[in-house]
Amino acid sequence: MARYESADNSGAEETEELRSGRRKAARYVVPVAVMGVTAATIGLVPALADSGDPSLPKITAQQLIEKIAKSDVEQLSGTVKISTDLGLPNLGGLENSLASGVAPSGDGSSADPTSKLTELVSGTHTLRVAADGPDRQKLSLIESAAEYSLIHNGKDVWGYDSKSNEVYHGTAAQDGAEHGNEAPATPKDFADEALKSVDDTTSVSVDGTMRVAGRDAYKLLVKPKQSGTTVGAISIAVDAKTGMPLKFTLTPASGGAAVLDAGFTQVTFAKPAASTFDFTPPKGAKITQEDKSAEAPEPRSGHDLAQGARGAEGAQGYEVLGKGWNSIATFDTGQKGGLPSGSAGGDLGGFLGSLGDQVSGKFGKGTVFSTRLVNALITDDGTVYVGAVTKDALVKAADSGQ
Repeated sequence: MARYESADNSGAEETEELRSGRRKAARYVVPVAVMGVTAATIGLVPALADSGDPSLPKITAQQLIEKIAKSDVEQLSGTVKISTDLGLPNLGGLENSLASGVAPSGDGSSADPTSKLTELVSGTHTLRVAADGPDRQKLSLIESAAEYSLIHNGKDVWGYDSKSNEVYHGTAAQDGAEHGNEAPATPKDFADEALKSVDDTTSVSVDGTMRVAGRDAYKLLVKPKQSGTTVGAISIAVDAKTGMPLKFTLTPASGGAAVLDAGFTQVTFAKPAASTFDFTPPKGAKITQEDKSAEAPEPRSGHDLAQGARGAEGAQGYEVLGKGWNSIATFDTGQKGGLPSGSAGGDLGGFLGSLGDQVSGKFGKGTVFSTRLVNALITDDGTVYVGAVTKDALVKAADSGQ
């Protein structure tokens, strides 16, 4: 494997250059669906990487980040493999229901994307994606004997669940932001967020080359400099010609299989046929119109927590403790006594309690819910601490009384 000279970004000048380069790249936030108070993160299975590492011109980490930022790919069609390995117990599908409960609730239709795409928090999935500029995109989730499609065509946003024969219809804002908070589906979505997180607590280097989906790519390696975070490293395969991320892999500090791994197994940058984005509700389908009067609770999902945990300022409803990869989001639930138990908590309260570890410290007592990436502590006085940090870091934050 060809390995290029590392570009250390610890200096203030280099850090500022990295921040400048990544501003254009950042579009989406990696959503974290908090399961009760435990956070689950959407992950992607490894792409089918071709054998043999291509010989490409040398490039620095700064140049590669700038190449990603300048990438102007607007037309593509491809297939992405998706899975999750958070180390959660097999809950027989209950984890999806819990994730749906903390993610946006949607409008009650099985075709509503805010509910349907929470299925990506567990299992293995195949997605077909297509795009033709900012006004036309399509994502299809291929299921056993069924298919779910999310189509954005001009002002219309359609969701169709073939299994239930239900249709969801909404409208997109002119800037495309109206429906921009759905689950990310491509390596670029994840790479943009990772690069937005680059600061002086991060080491960035070029780690050789590889082939993904038949295309030559550079490998950008992003690693936290801090101890105490559960993030081990992030590897991004960047298309050598277009600058578009083709593969994204996040490995935990604990080692083992990747928690997040997104990769194209097939991709083409030709203009998709216009008919790709056409949609007419099938005969007899139940159609649900978007309810714009529904008011979102704050925070609605782990999308907000993830943003806060990586340094969001002025966020409403919670405070951010620490810096960089060791950032912890904390907020008061207003419910004393921690997790509900006994008759008040019912079966769900007892079940969630059995999944957590009881801890104590200067703050009092509480329960820590752990995954291989995101951990959360809920204290008996109703305060929640959550972040991509270790259990000890959460307890220390609670002990600090901040």
